Amino acid sequence: QVQLAESGGGSVQPGGSLRLSCGASGLPYRDYCMAWFRQAPGKKREGVATICGDELHTVYSAAVKGRFTISRDNTDIRIYLQMNSLQPEDTAMYFCSAKPNKWFGDIWAGYNDWGQGTQVTVSS
Repeated sequence: QVQLAESGGGSVQPGGSLRLSCGASGLPYRDYCMAWFRQAPGKKREGVATICGDELHTVYSAAVKGRFTISRDNTDIRIYLQMNSLQPEDTAMYFCSAKPNKWFGDIWAGYNDWGQGTQVTVSS
């Protein structure tokens, strides 16, 4: 059974930084992608960043490109999201997920397992 656990959220002022962490266990596939998603109140969950395969191929949403960096530690299947220059519109619950490294029709499709999420709040 896939288990995911996020941590590292908090409250920061605009322009601040946070680093999120997500540990995974029970992945039934060796070649995988992991991703960060977020969901703001009243909005749909949206993909933020993904990292795939041994080559660590990364993709970012337009909203965060250049400000956020996704990375992966293969020793214990853990990903991170370094978030810089945070803005109020980044306020959301952030979730991580994992899937097999194959095409599901959309870069953000195929993710079906979720952690509990970690809250990020950006306000002055």
